[in-house]
Amino acid sequence: MNKIIKTVMSVSAAATIATATLTPVMVNAWGDSNNGRKTYTIAQINDGALKDGTITFNSITDGKIGDERNFVGAKLTTGNSSVYNANEINVEDGQIYTIRLYVHNNSPKGTDAVAKDVSVVFSLPTTVSTEHTVIGYLNSSNANPTRYWDEVTLKSDENFYMEYVSGSAQYRNANGVFALPDTIINQNTKIGYTSMNGEIPGCFQYDGEVTIQVKVHKSVSAKLSKTVRIKGSGEKFGEVVEAKVGDEVEFQIEYVNLLADSVKDVMIRDVLPTNMEYVAGSTVFYNSNYKTGKTLPENTLTTTGLNIGSYNSKGNAYIRFTAKVVDKTLACGANQLVNWASSTVASKVTKDDASVMVEKTGGTCDEQPEPKPEPEPTPDDPVIPDTPKEVVKTGPESIIVGGALGAGGLTTLVGYTIASRRKF
Repeated sequence: MNKIIKTVMSVSAAATIATATLTPVMVNAWGDSNNGRKTYTIAQINDGALKDGTITFNSITDGKIGDERNFVGAKLTTGNSSVYNANEINVEDGQIYTIRLYVHNNSPKGTDAVAKDVSVVFSLPTTVSTEHTVIGYLNSSNANPTRYWDEVTLKSDENFYMEYVSGSAQYRNANGVFALPDTIINQNTKIGYTSMNGEIPGCFQYDGEVTIQVKVHKSVSAKLSKTVRIKGSGEKFGEVVEAKVGDEVEFQIEYVNLLADSVKDVMIRDVLPTNMEYVAGSTVFYNSNYKTGKTLPENTLTTTGLNIGSYNSKGNAYIRFTAKVVDKTLACGANQLVNWASSTVASKVTKDDASVMVEKTGGTCDEQPEPKPEPEPTPDDPVIPDTPKEVVKTGPESIIVGGALGAGGLTTLVGYTIASRRKF
């Protein structure tokens, strides 16, 4: 990535785009698929620098947000502040923060220079740390460059993790506010001007901003690890697996109580993505009372949730189940199907995820799909035997199938956990 001084000056903005006045800080990075795009001033654009109809995004150094290469920023959601921090922001426990990604097709030719296949995606860290860097990506098939990225870092003097706020993604421009799907945090999502069709004309009147929200959690009460493998492969469980439509994959969830005290009524719930279907009767539960596993014929794991009982400090349990890859809404090219697991204890929620990568080709699909993201190595992952053998004594466990969710529990279906190690 190319390092720059991330400076955003105070400027006037259109009625629908929030203005940001930021303090210069020499940290963080921006980048693009050209390894450093050409930049322009507004005067140069007015003098005809892009009169040939060339389409480029976020390359004006004195635009509405100042240097447009600093197009990702963050601010506290509550209050009336319109100030987005383009480099880093100090965060507080329990607060919700808005992440903004600014979008501007710099061509002055309006509807005669429409950017095609415009999409965005966010990469949210899912570890526990004193700082987390959020990266926003912007893509367009006929722009030069075709891919752009920028980042902002959330910091604290204590360890914390971030939870994506389900339903918070939206795109705002002069034409209105458009809801975006939660999948924006792990796969490219189209945006547009009059509709989310991937088409954005050139010039300031067509610019806009994508926003998502994240909640900060500093209280870590449990470890939840979600892994996956191809059913029957005998391979070790991992964070990511490649599969085809029709394949069955096996998921594993491990829960560990990290508190010094025992806990009761631990609720586990799993959220399958659209293109995966639960295989009936496949859930198997392991803890110190069921060391060889107990099959649960009724599926509440992926519906109302599963009460796995009580656990002493460091007590743990495993849940395994099978899902089948189907094609309901798969896009051409690479698809990342993210499967979330959540544990809830006395309103404290912990989440983790595992991904199934599915490549869709043939038919009307593009012959050159976007490359699949490569998973980062996870050397700290424990080697779990085919039947879990190290199950810590948990206390008076009981499995309550279909137990009610605790207050403030599993209402957020998509979020980020304390346990994941990878970056998109």
